[in-house]
Amino acid sequence: MLCLVLLITAPAMFGQKPIKVLEDSIQFGNYLYPGFNVTIPEANYDKILKDWIKTQESGTKSKVQTEGGEMTIFGAIVKEVSPAPVNIYSRIMNEDTLSRMLVCIELKKDQYVEAASGDIQLTSAKNYLKEFAKRQYMDFIKEELAAEEKILRELKQDLGSLENSKARTQRTARNNRNTVNDEQEKLLVKHNELSLLSNEIINKNNEMIAMPVGPGRDAMATQVKELEKRRKKLQKEISKGESRINKARSAIDQADRAIPRNDDEQAVMKSKIDAQQAVVQTFIDKLNNVKLY
Repeated sequence: MLCLVLLITAPAMFGQKPIKVLEDSIQFGNYLYPGFNVTIPEANYDKILKDWIKTQESGTKSKVQTEGGEMTIFGAIVKEVSPAPVNIYSRIMNEDTLSRMLVCIELKKDQYVEAASGDIQLTSAKNYLKEFAKRQYMDFIKEELAAEEKILRELKQDLGSLENSKARTQRTARNNRNTVNDEQEKLLVKHNELSLLSNEIINKNNEMIAMPVGPGRDAMATQVKELEKRRKKLQKEISKGESRINKARSAIDQADRAIPRNDDEQAVMKSKIDAQQAVVQTFIDKLNNVKLY
């Protein structure tokens, strides 16, 4: 391996790994050729392979030919490296936490991009490969970031659901308290009305008993029956009102127990959101640092 090394790196505090573009002797077939050894951290191997083929075929009618894992394209257009078409020989290997690209760029027959071809062309080739590797790494980090942002959105949605649930519970409790107050006021009126009606029935009964048998007594009996019907109806209304009060009070009790539980769940959810926001920020920082490579 040649000693000239290009190491593109940044502070590792956010977990990003270095992209390396190294001058190397690359074996294709039974021979070694001057070329480049490129490491792309973390990124998906299949995507790298697909995008590398697409990149080589961009701007030309030539197609990449693959045999035994080795790719060849004749007449590739790489203006960053040469104004004339070039031939590219390459191979990509999946090495667990990184993908390794081995690339030879042939400017003309048996003349390859290497130190002997000049510093400008050598640097241009390195930058070309570096930018490809950088795009692949950034695409991978963007996918990581999108996944973490999705988790954050879902947590925020869960918090929103808890907040809405609490608001609904509070509204229901307020409505039930209003129901209790309204029904109690109605019951007070109805109980007074029932008391007066009961006294009236007693008085009418006493009058009826004192009356001689005849049409007058029969008319009084009819009045008493009507009064008793009114009393039964009033008693049913009072019973229904008391039932509504009991039902409302039960709902209020449930709400009074549910709201503190909801507050506890919100506190837990907010802690999760804070932690997930920190994770998201880590990937944002990781992406921003790789952009600086």
